[in-house]
Amino acid sequence: MIKEIKDGVLCFDGCSTLELAQKFGTPLYVMSETSILEKFDELRKCFLDKYPNTRVAYACKAFCSMAMIKLCEREGMCIDVVSGGELFTAISAGFPAERIEFNGNNKLYSELEMAIDYGIGRIIIDSPLELKMIEEICEKKNKKVKVLYRITPGIKADSHDYIVTGKKDSKFGFPIDEDVLYPEFERAIDSPYVEFMGLHFHIGSQILDNDPYLQAVEVMLSHIKDIREKLSYEVKEINLGGGFGAVYTDEEKKPYSYFIDPIMARIQNEYKENNLPMPSIVIEPGRSIVAEAGMSLYTVGNVKEIRGVRKYAAVDGGMPDNIRPALYQCAYDGMVANKADLPNKEKVTVCGKCCESGDILIRDCCVPENISRGDLFAVFSTGAYGYSMASNYNSNPIPAVVLVKQGISEIIVKRQSYDEIIERNLIPQMLK
Repeated sequence: MIKEIKDGVLCFDGCSTLELAQKFGTPLYVMSETSILEKFDELRKCFLDKYPNTRVAYACKAFCSMAMIKLCEREGMCIDVVSGGELFTAISAGFPAERIEFNGNNKLYSELEMAIDYGIGRIIIDSPLELKMIEEICEKKNKKVKVLYRITPGIKADSHDYIVTGKKDSKFGFPIDEDVLYPEFERAIDSPYVEFMGLHFHIGSQILDNDPYLQAVEVMLSHIKDIREKLSYEVKEINLGGGFGAVYTDEEKKPYSYFIDPIMARIQNEYKENNLPMPSIVIEPGRSIVAEAGMSLYTVGNVKEIRGVRKYAAVDGGMPDNIRPALYQCAYDGMVANKADLPNKEKVTVCGKCCESGDILIRDCCVPENISRGDLFAVFSTGAYGYSMASNYNSNPIPAVVLVKQGISEIIVKRQSYDEIIERNLIPQMLK
């Protein structure tokens, strides 16, 4: 069990949350290596080992640190980066270049230069201008790079609009209009500077139903057939993106096989019917690997009751370390970690310390009756898009990140200091 209660205290991957808070302070992100490895093992069994010529590229945007990237390297995974910063983190961690793919809707010229200099394995092209920039850089550096084209299959997944990316009206990818797509494909096929590998889609995030993936696969297979017939070119690689849902509160836990098996069955059937060898198949899970592997620890401060309305329990973090409840209205679960064995008899709204009415972490959370200042509060499933979306709003420092495994804990990201918050600030001469 990753989460268990010992002597009235919540423990996470063998570590007492109370001891973690005392040792490292709060707010604190805690990541379970055991949980992450369990996800990697599941992906091996139901995808990598089951289907030949497949790859898993961990989507670094969910949680990007050098330690996480080293875990991916050790476990034989590839990674998907979406910025120069994520790429630089991977390079700094010594991650193998050929196992990196680069996504993103507006890659900067300097970012593409960095990627091509490092020799990364794939660049996912997101706009017509991008191919032109890649060709210019490759010509200058006498290099050639493998590319895929990201298409928007026009699928509306059941998720928050801010994290749905596969509908036609999207800032991501190419719309599936033939007069737009096929001249692009032809340019890439004919280019001496890129090797056109195939197609990519990503329909969104926190998706709990496999039907949108199957719809998107139908669109992709149709285009692959057209590329074969119209351009006499055989696609070598299909990237299915990620977006598989994680459990935050009461969502049904879906194994990876629920998504992967019907998708693979459909693709295999298509290639078998056409008597063609299967292309490489890539998936890009991120959230589903790290969300449940993380929790956030806070110290309770003021407890305020508004008679006949609600009771607020304020903690020493909030929006700066978890923007998702305010941004997406996402729901989380949590508990008073130092009173974990007491019955939960009343509801409180756990709020942050920022000067924002929307700085609410959990509404109407069931807790023991005597929640009070100094208690330790744990919010579950914050491993994805907590640290990676953290900010200095209200000039709050970004918390530390601790990796735990079977009772051992170690800092993997240091806590930001006040000095570090202002280290890039300058007072101009005119104000002195």
